[in-house]
Amino acid sequence: MAVRLRLTRVGGRKNPMWRVVVADQRSKRDGRVIETVGHYNAQTEPSTIVIDEARVRDWLDRGAQPSETVKKLLKTQGITA
Repeated sequence: MAVRLRLTRVGGRKNPMWRVVVADQRSKRDGRVIETVGHYNAQTEPSTIVIDEARVRDWLDRGAQPSETVKKLLKTQGITA
């Protein structure tokens, strides 16, 4: 089972917000998740990024791979991927 840190979309129409989740690579974008580890809102100024660093590091240590977008968010927060 390949586990990834990726974004899943929440929020209404024309008001996207994103959750940073841990999910099986094969599941759908907004499908089943293992754990929610943060959220991201690009519509605020500046963008709101809230990530549980301890949980993210735990998943990265277990071998989870971040998506390209999540990798950028982690770098912005100072968490190495």
